[in-house]
Order: sequence, then C-alpha cells, then structure tokens
Amino acid sequence: MTEFLIYDLKVAVLIAVFYMFYRLMLARETFHQVNRIVLLATALASFVLPLCVITFHQTVVIDQTPSITVGELQTAVLEPETHWWETALPILFIIGVVLTLSYTLWSLYRIIRLIKHSELHPQEDGTIICVTGNAALSPFSWMHYIVMNRSDYEVGDAAILAHERGHIRLHHSWDLLLVDTLTALQWFNPAMWMLRSDLRTIHEYEADGVVLSQGINARQYQYLLITKAAGIGGYSLANGISHSTLKNRINMMLHTRSNRRSLMKLLALIPIVAIALAANAEKVIDVSYERTSEPQVMPLQIQGDDDEAFDVVEQMPEFPGGMEALFKFLTENIHYPKSALEAKIEGRVLAQFVIAKDGSVVKSKIVKSVDPALDAEALRLINAMPNWTPGKQNGKVVPVKFTVPINFSLDGGKTDNVADTNGKIFIRSNNGEASSETQPLFIVDGKEMDSKSVQSMDPKTIDRMEVLKDQATLGKYGEKGKNGVILITLKK
Repeated sequence: MTEFLIYDLKVAVLIAVFYMFYRLMLARETFHQVNRIVLLATALASFVLPLCVITFHQTVVIDQTPSITVGELQTAVLEPETHWWETALPILFIIGVVLTLSYTLWSLYRIIRLIKHSELHPQEDGTIICVTGNAALSPFSWMHYIVMNRSDYEVGDAAILAHERGHIRLHHSWDLLLVDTLTALQWFNPAMWMLRSDLRTIHEYEADGVVLSQGINARQYQYLLITKAAGIGGYSLANGISHSTLKNRINMMLHTRSNRRSLMKLLALIPIVAIALAANAEKVIDVSYERTSEPQVMPLQIQGDDDEAFDVVEQMPEFPGGMEALFKFLTENIHYPKSALEAKIEGRVLAQFVIAKDGSVVKSKIVKSVDPALDAEALRLINAMPNWTPGKQNGKVVPVKFTVPINFSLDGGKTDNVADTNGKIFIRSNNGEASSETQPLFIVDGKEMDSKSVQSMDPKTIDRMEVLKDQATLGKYGEKGKNGVILITLKK
C-alpha cells in the first residue's frame, strides 16, 4: 500500500504541473476543443508517466583480491519496523476514495431515479427528453437524455434544446465519468478538483458554441442563461446551466477568437513530459569482477521465481551446514572493495533476496544503498551463496524472502559478530568459535538464559530481538554485560 501511495503522490505532482501549464498557457484561449483534449490527456498522462521507468546502466569494476577483512559484519532477517503513519495514511486515503466515489454514485443514482420517474419523449435524433414535474429544476443532460421541467418542455425553447444536444453530441458525460473516477484517487489534490471544474466550464463553452453556430441571437441566449442559472441542479455527473460559470461563459462569447499561432504553446508540454520521465528514471549497477582475463559481468538484480515470496513459513529455508556455516561463509568470503577502501567509505547496506523453490538465491536487490561499490560487494556475496534447503508451508515447497543488513567498517576492530537468522542465534568470537568469555548476556522476557537454550528456541515464538553494546549497557548489567546484551521478547 505504501508503494501505491508513493505512486499516487507522484501522480498528484504531475497533475499540479500540467494544470499549472493549462492555466498559464491555454485557459484564456478560445480553442475549447483543444483545451478539453489537453485537460483529459494530461490527467490520464499523470497516471501513466510514473509507471514509465527508463533504466540506465552503470558498470562498477570490483577487485576480488582480498585487501582487508571487514571490521564488523551483521546478518539478520529483519521484521520491518512499522510506524503509525504507515497504517494511518492508507486508512485515511481509502476513506477519502470511498467518500468521493460514494458522492459520485449517489449523483448517478439520483439522475437515474429522476429519469425513471419522468415522462419520456423520444426524439428523431436519438435523444430522449425527460419531463419532470419539478418546476424549479434547471435543464441538464446525461448521456442521451435531456431533463427539463414541464414549463420548459411546453415552451420548447430552441436554444435550450440546442445547448443540451450539444453536450450529448460531444459526449461530455463520458468526460465527467472519467474525471470523477480519477478524482476519487486524487481526492486530496486541489489541482485535480480545479481541473475537474475547468473541464466542466469548457463543456459549457463548447455547448454554447453549438447554440450560436445555429444562428440563435447571442443577447437573447445570454439572457436565457441568466434566467435559468438560478434553477435547481446539484448533479455532479450531469451537464447543466450553472450560476458559478455564467459570467465566464458570457465573457467567452464576447471574446475575440484566438490566433492559431497560440497553439504553439502546446510545445511546452514536451519538456514537461521529458522532465517527468527523467525524474522517474532508475540506475542499475552492473558489476564487473577483475578475477580472470575476461571479467564476468553480473546484474544488480537477478530475476527468478515468479511466485509471490513468503516472509515467514512453517519450515524456514536452511543454509547447507546450518547457521554457523552461513555465518562462516559470509565472514570468509566478503572483501572490502578497493575503491571504497581508498575513499574511506563505510556503512550499512540492506539487501534483500528470495530462496526459490529449488533452493537457489534469486531476486537479490539493494533496498538501502550506501555506495555502488559496497552495494555491489554485498550482492556479489549474496549471489555467491550455494543453494539452500528450500522452505515449506503446509508441506509444500514455497519461495521465502530474506532481508539482510551487511555492515562495512574500516576500524578493523575486534568486535564479535552476532548473527540472527529467523530466530536462530549464535555467537562468533575472534577465532570463529563460541566461548564463554566472548558470549554476550541473553535476556529473554526479562530473565537471563544461556546461549544453548536460546539457540534451541522455536523461531516462531520470538517477537523481536535487540542487540545492546554501548557503555550504558555495562553499567546496567555489570560484568555480565561486558560482551554486549541481547534482549529477546517472546510473542504473547
């Protein structure tokens, strides 16, 4: 859901930019059909452009010759921390969408109910005049229906009928249906609501043009608009005479036709689209390893199993030889990239991968980057892992997702490595073996516990785990906490 909200935010920015272009460049021009197309096209383009991702490739050369051992390496399968806003924002967004769509559907229901209870008069041109007993109702059109009160129908004013037939012939109802649907996804965006309002005004300009093209006196028609604008409307999906747009409509009738050279302003849309595509572009790092005479190139992301990966399953995947073998593999095979070493770059790379049904490591990617060289080394290490024993859910082999942070440190210190993979915990001292002198203090739900008991725990019973190594820890736990403290909270 968070990814969709980010996408919708990008859409909101594009709509605001496109609408600003329309207001500055085209709003005062008399190219009503062009303006209508621009508003509709830019609204749709705003939803499509964020999905168009241009990929650029960058090659990073990595020297695989060991130059320095990594000062500290931590591997863990992490449960992503959930913030309150990650729950509140999706709920708020969904409420807004539901309310906006409900208003649209309620308007549609009212129109259909009014037409159903009206007196229907089919016309030769395919339109149907719906006569209602509500004397205060202002004429409006929806699809191929023209709704008016009995007084207007008996008078049979040619201007009113020409105006509403203009809406029908130009298919304005479909525009309203489309834009109202898009507005539900952008209910929080003022630019979308203003675009929606301006599109309705353009519809009226076009319908007014149809009336005047039939030779109807402009002054008489303007007076008719004034007398009908006070009528009852309120149907969001219908085209009708509105008091709010009346002044603009009259001014537009008196406005001098725009010069066709003004259409050159549309060229300004090209750089706007180009900037939008550039801003949404992504860079993929290709890694070249200087190990043989012909470097091997490996992509940043590896495509694999198409099935949706599980976060946690009944039987988790297992590295060949167990967790200690995994930790040994990581510590013995990781190398500090030469370029990062020379630039004194260090940090915590967060990588993600999937153990596929056949046990292979697939879909590896960096979810938190530090430096291209460190990112590439982290991926090289992950992609070099041998096949695992795949995970199972309900007795069926399934793909399982792992998230692994790898810390690159230049201090070369003696810090012990702590590995936590799905709750399987073990401690590695400087010589690669566990010892009581280097083991941290384990606290499980407030009680001390030895490392063997912790390792035998069922991973599914662990809710979260925290590693403490600061000086404050030593003071709180005394001599027992000199090698660090691991706080484990079990599920209730």
